[in-house]
Amino acid sequence: MSRESDYENILIEGEEVVTVTLNRPDIHNPFDDETILELTDCFLKINKGDSIRLVIITGAGSSFCAGADLNWMKKMADYPKEDNIADAGRLSDMLAALDDIAIPTIAKVNGSAFGGGAGLVCACDFAIASDNARFAFSEVKLGLLPGVVSPYVIERIGVKRAVQLFTSGERISAEKAQEMGIVDRVAPDEKLDDEVEELVNLILTGGPRAVKECKKLARTYALMDRDSFRRYCIEAIADARASNEGKEGVGAFLEKRTPAWRRGDED
Repeated sequence: MSRESDYENILIEGEEVVTVTLNRPDIHNPFDDETILELTDCFLKINKGDSIRLVIITGAGSSFCAGADLNWMKKMADYPKEDNIADAGRLSDMLAALDDIAIPTIAKVNGSAFGGGAGLVCACDFAIASDNARFAFSEVKLGLLPGVVSPYVIERIGVKRAVQLFTSGERISAEKAQEMGIVDRVAPDEKLDDEVEELVNLILTGGPRAVKECKKLARTYALMDRDSFRRYCIEAIADARASNEGKEGVGAFLEKRTPAWRRGDED
């Protein structure tokens, strides 16, 4: 996939574990049209990468993501509704591209995440935050609303809590964000890297195919009726048992050895 030389506003590092860094630290890593297009392109390419097993999203400097770039918002306010619909659609496409990634995604929230930045956190499978991080959906204070990110926020924290945060625009601490379900873990700032690495290493103990299929399994539940999902589960475990990875994993367990994917070998 593309590396940092192909992008202006984001950095891409890693092979098996890919880190995507929002890289405009001087203005707190906001979204604008170019950043959104770069992230969309990056996420689509990640989802095509067979060797990639994990994605980490973070921000450069002291902030994770400040939400929308104010100059971009000012420009869009003068555009007709049709252009604003197209612009909001591009942000929605970016979040959908992130949501569609088949492998686990981790938000490494190194600093404040506001508006769309907090929505980006909610669109990830895991979120680990520094205790210095702050969160807010403050669009209401500008006479706006967190429309495009709202499906991911509501899915993560539920309707009532989303109502509370959306209507108040309250700025909350990392600890309160954990209480409300926006983030899963909070770590002292100096131990954030260690906390993320611990989670990464835990996920990497699983079979690469199995990790993807587990994510797909959980997400498929909401898309099927009960009987259809029951049949899907039966077929999914049967396929897993018959796969080379499944045979290797069970064999390694019975033989009390490390499975091939944890030795860095191809399965």
